[in-house]
Amino acid sequence: MEQTAAIEGDSTTQQRILAATAEVLSRNGKRKLSLSDVASQARVSRPTLYRWFASKEELLSAFSHYERQTFESGMSRATAGLKGADKLDAALRFIVEYQHSYTGVRMVDIEPEHVISQFSHVIPQMRDGLQRLIPGPNAAVKAATAIRVASSHYMIRSDDADQFLAQLRHAVGIKSSD
Repeated sequence: MEQTAAIEGDSTTQQRILAATAEVLSRNGKRKLSLSDVASQARVSRPTLYRWFASKEELLSAFSHYERQTFESGMSRATAGLKGADKLDAALRFIVEYQHSYTGVRMVDIEPEHVISQFSHVIPQMRDGLQRLIPGPNAAVKAATAIRVASSHYMIRSDDADQFLAQLRHAVGIKSSD
């Protein structure tokens, strides 16, 4: 029982460090990321941070995984129990809400060249995930179009969530439910 509590406490520490990484990255970017700043933001000692992440590269790798998990678990919650067009529409709404409410890293504002280089890895993963929700023979093209629309909205932020959602719905061929 004590070991389980220690593991849960450690997991909470790790989550605090990863959340702090988002804050520090949003201020300083990847190139100027300081592990001391992350430790301070997370309110942990440097030795505690190094216990979890031995290097800046290890922390950034874990942070990337953490962001993907956050997105995927949010997507799962948004689409839970739904099927067909309702599930697809819920996924599109989640993409819009996530981009408009996400307070974490907007690396494109700080290090656009890094973000652009990462798109070659992110776009295929997101396209494949969305394609699984789209029926019909043109699912791959529809998913790719929707993800590129979402990427465009990420690169050049828009305050019009309704327009963003309408564009995603159009890309995948579903009628607006509004």
